Amino acid sequence: MSEMPRSIEVNGRHYNWMHRPVVVVCVDGCAYEYLEMAAAAGVAPFIKQLLHPDTALKGECVVPSFTNPNNLSIVTGVPPAVHGISGNYFFDRESGTEVLMSDPKYLVAPTVLARFADAGAKVAVVTAKDKLRRLLGKGLKGICFSSEKADEASIEENGIDKVIELVGKPVPSVYSAELSEFVFAAGVRLLETRKIDLMYLSTTDYVQHKCAPGTPGANAFYQMMDGYLQRLDELGAIVAITADHGMNAKHNDEGEPNVIYLQERLDEWLGEDTARVILPITDPYVVHHGALGSFATVYLPESADGEAISRKLAALPSIELVLTGAEGCARFELPPARMGDLIVISAQDVVLGTRRIKHDLSGLDVPLRSHGGLAEQVVPLIFSQPVARSAAQRQRLRNFDVIDIALNHLQ
Repeated sequence: MSEMPRSIEVNGRHYNWMHRPVVVVCVDGCAYEYLEMAAAAGVAPFIKQLLHPDTALKGECVVPSFTNPNNLSIVTGVPPAVHGISGNYFFDRESGTEVLMSDPKYLVAPTVLARFADAGAKVAVVTAKDKLRRLLGKGLKGICFSSEKADEASIEENGIDKVIELVGKPVPSVYSAELSEFVFAAGVRLLETRKIDLMYLSTTDYVQHKCAPGTPGANAFYQMMDGYLQRLDELGAIVAITADHGMNAKHNDEGEPNVIYLQERLDEWLGEDTARVILPITDPYVVHHGALGSFATVYLPESADGEAISRKLAALPSIELVLTGAEGCARFELPPARMGDLIVISAQDVVLGTRRIKHDLSGLDVPLRSHGGLAEQVVPLIFSQPVARSAAQRQRLRNFDVIDIALNHLQ
């Protein structure tokens, strides 16, 4: 058997080889406060043990603070300008159609996971939803499956079969906390039954969309998570925890969503359907957020006065930021080809929509919580071993530094 390399290079970054299993966990929607309050409530003793200055850091996620761009940034180690995934949804100017960005063809940089597998590492990926599994598994010669379609996993497609038998749990509802629990349970069972060098676990933010930090529903979720994290640690793994984005309340005192319907405003100013508003939060699973987030991109007709429209949008109450596409792509490291002429970000407690009639909010059984803007940027970077001071004191930490720190900068 050939000797493993001491390190590999991926997208301009070097990663040391694993000397023991490394499990990277992306907890969807995990604002740092969820961990703090679960620990304070006494329901998450393992997490409480990790919330120490040597092992617990805070970083920033990618903006837009949505699932796809951040998960792909985490596993590539670079921002969307390099890997190409700028949201869950975009407008393809070439075809003139609005497209879900779930096809692996839209990912234009290799993942750290795939490169380690190519070099001989045993790599496993478990994600909650299958839309993300396809992107995370691009080019990966290893195990890669989702909770959502665990019963359909095959050796040919996923590098594993009989997942339900392995995990000992049925396929959960896509709208449930159990979808995330299946991810953790599968990760533990994989580590118990196989040689794994590097594992990536990615959950869903169903609970965070419904439950604020410190509430019974949130604490129950983190209590569940805590037990699985402790078991991963007991199995000898280095555990690294981050998030794709935070989460905030986006409703008024009466519990009604605070929404600015941008398409309606642009229709008033420019004429119906002259401009196009794209909401990158849009995906097939909108029951818990109604496709309402705090980031939008706007495509203007050539005849429009972009500066005038920018001023009008910026003057709307609770609009935090309006940038040209070029300015926004430079500031947030986004791919210009997948952004519009303007980028609009709303305030912490406000979301952006297209037209009122386009958003089905009937599935919102609790006041709206969502993400996408600057207010959801701060995320945890927590490790089961102390972090070297040189890494902990970096001027800027990002969630996509998590694999670099876990492999290169732990004491």
